[in-house]
Amino acid sequence: MARAGRQLTATVREYAGSLPLQVKLIASFVLIIIVPVVLFAWYTLHGVSDYSIRELTKKNESILDIEKTNIRNNMELMEWTGQMALSNREMVDYLQTQEDMDTAWLLEFKTKTFSMFQNFLFNNPRIANIRLFNNNPYVHEFWPVILNESRIKTKYWYDTVKQQKGMVWWELQMDRSVLTNSTAGPFVEIPYVSLLREFKYPDDTTHNGILEVSMELENFFNKTFGSVQDPTSRLLVVGRNGVLYTDRGAPIYGSNTPESLLKHVKLTDSEANAISAFSEGGQSYLALHTYIPMLDVHLVNLVNRTDTLADIQRTRGNLVIMIVVLVAVLSLLSYFMQSIILKRLRVLRDSMKKVRSGDFHVDVPVTGSDEVGELGHHYRQLLKKINELIVDQVNRQAASKEAELRSLKNQIDSHFLYNTLENLKMLAEIEGQYTISDSLTSLGGMMRYSLQWTRGHVRLRDEIQHIQNYMAIMNVRYDGRLELKLDIPPECMDQEVLKMSLQPIVENAVKHGMDGESGVSRLTVTVSAANRMNECVIEVTDSGAGIPEEKLRMLSGMLRMEEADYQELRSRVQKGGREGSGIGLRNVDHRLVMSYGREYGIRIESIEGSFTKVVMTLPQLILTRGENI
Repeated sequence: MARAGRQLTATVREYAGSLPLQVKLIASFVLIIIVPVVLFAWYTLHGVSDYSIRELTKKNESILDIEKTNIRNNMELMEWTGQMALSNREMVDYLQTQEDMDTAWLLEFKTKTFSMFQNFLFNNPRIANIRLFNNNPYVHEFWPVILNESRIKTKYWYDTVKQQKGMVWWELQMDRSVLTNSTAGPFVEIPYVSLLREFKYPDDTTHNGILEVSMELENFFNKTFGSVQDPTSRLLVVGRNGVLYTDRGAPIYGSNTPESLLKHVKLTDSEANAISAFSEGGQSYLALHTYIPMLDVHLVNLVNRTDTLADIQRTRGNLVIMIVVLVAVLSLLSYFMQSIILKRLRVLRDSMKKVRSGDFHVDVPVTGSDEVGELGHHYRQLLKKINELIVDQVNRQAASKEAELRSLKNQIDSHFLYNTLENLKMLAEIEGQYTISDSLTSLGGMMRYSLQWTRGHVRLRDEIQHIQNYMAIMNVRYDGRLELKLDIPPECMDQEVLKMSLQPIVENAVKHGMDGESGVSRLTVTVSAANRMNECVIEVTDSGAGIPEEKLRMLSGMLRMEEADYQELRSRVQKGGREGSGIGLRNVDHRLVMSYGREYGIRIESIEGSFTKVVMTLPQLILTRGENI
């Protein structure tokens, strides 16, 4: 993972380094100026969006709280009305009478007590009905307040109210047949919120009747059914039996029914306001809901926030377009301004290209006292210094060549050495020292090959002959424990190679393969060659102890390392007391690169404890009579 990260970092760094300076300047401009502007705009818009949603939520939560306050006020009004009805002494005495009153008494009761009672209780127009259902056989009905309890015994809530033992029970119901008979004409069901409460005889145990105080649903939930509510929101009431009460003609229900919207809201029995968001039918909604335990109902405020989100999205889109246009305009302006500034740098770059091609007498028309002008001035001084150094180097080389020629005149004639070795060889044969004779023959061949340096390129067969002489001499030292194997096809024998390019590789194999620490008693060096496509591949393989993986990586890196880095690494290796700086292989690789190009050279392969292989890659060139084809 870490290696992949480093590779990615290197790739990005390489790509960034290949970009023109003008592109880098524009990119830095975008990163430093535009990106913060975009982030700030995004943050601001995000804050505005959140603020809009919060304000929408706060507004509709306030509506929900107002409706809850209205509900509490209406409940208190109904409770107060019921309390007043049951605290009227004359009315209570009549409901608890144990004798049958005559007509005159009843007429007087109706004229005085009942009328006053009725006018007092119905003084508030929001109260729809006040009914006292009584089971006393001596009590006569006085419509519409005093009624017989038999009228409500079939109601689903009758037994529940009696079980409350005088406590208040709230019910949402459709009131229709209490004051009408079955033979009457069509009637309209009106939803009511009813306060139901049992009242008893003075013994506080005997059932006397049931009090009902009712208020129309539209008056009780006046915000829910009001006409002044925002068309994008609507309150609804969910009864304990799951029945929905709301204004179904509200604009919010134009595309979705209340039931389809409510299925997305998870109602809980918590009095705290809860908020949830959902989508239905391509519309986005916000639901604020609360629970009213006394009524056992849920109050829900549904808000269509599609338009609000659309406005936010529209604002965001306009901002994005504005930012894109701004970035484009500023980038173009930056491009033209930087083109003017970088023009002199391009002139300087073009002059450098001419210098690279070999023309050191170029004019650098870059002036000024700024950084670019200063760079142009120093570049002119550099060219001047280079020309001076070239002239000086030419003079030095001429002097050096002359000195070499004078030195050669003073050297011992090489033929004297060859003749001396030949005489020693014959003397050894006469004395029967054939090993010494063969060694002198090999040494003479090596000296003749090394000293006669008329050209830098030879045939592969000549380099192989030189290696054979070298191995013969080294076998004297190692008592015949060295073996040279050749696997070279005839068509490769005339392949052009650099003179003395294989001998350092073979010498390196013998040196490190037969050292005391390797534990190798015999060493086999195999030289093979093969033509592949337009290349000739020569491999030198030894059967030595191999190279540890860490050292192999170091040697491979040394081959084409910068000279300063190589000298530093070589110094550290020598200070560490370790052998093998790779200088011989590095020199061979550099000679190959200088002669044939960077795509040619050597590489090292090795497995510790098994083998070491040096692979040399050359262009396929055949030497014939001193020329290559």
